[in-house]
Amino acid sequence: MSAAVAALSLGDDQPPLTVDRGPGRGAAERELSKPMYHQDDPNLFQRALDRFWDWVSDLFGAAAGATPGGAVGLFVIVLLLLLLVGALWWRLGTPRRLPSASATLFDDRPRSAAQHRAAAEAHAAKAHWTAAVQERMRAVVRSLEERAILDPRPGRTADEAAAEAAHALPSHTASLRSAAEEFDAVTYGGRSADETAYRRMAALDNALEQSKPLLDATARTVG
Repeated sequence: MSAAVAALSLGDDQPPLTVDRGPGRGAAERELSKPMYHQDDPNLFQRALDRFWDWVSDLFGAAAGATPGGAVGLFVIVLLLLLLVGALWWRLGTPRRLPSASATLFDDRPRSAAQHRAAAEAHAAKAHWTAAVQERMRAVVRSLEERAILDPRPGRTADEAAAEAAHALPSHTASLRSAAEEFDAVTYGGRSADETAYRRMAALDNALEQSKPLLDATARTVG
């Protein structure tokens, strides 16, 4: 401002000129628009950030003014909402995808039942229960195929294998269905298996190995 005033004066020994308000304001604005007066001004990002925080402050101020108890009441309400969300998350857990009924049981690497069992035991030894359950279920189905209880069929799902095997092994119908549901849940439904689930799958595998299928039902299943 002093530079602008000096620009409008004639010197120290002469009185300043009388300038109308309009031209004087224009001269001051031109003087103050010079870069030397704006070197320490905040940049565009800082100005935008300042405006954002001003908006947030105004928003919370308005909310606090409309909330019984003012800022303290608003804080209590926000805290209660956070506690409610945390309780629901703890109670319901992470959202899970629904199992896919069309997902196939085997991948593109054909392996024997013994190989699937060995892989399952290796995973179980490391407490990788989900992978252990998956491999043991594959061992169950592959063993049924090797024994000609099921016909080898690419693209078969765990549910389909359980339903077809139940015709030849009716005493294991419920266990086969439960095993297929467990496989689908951990493979496509986002769940994690535990040791109990694996031991249950291994017990089914062992029991099926000792079971004799119904011959008529086996013929229908293979045929």
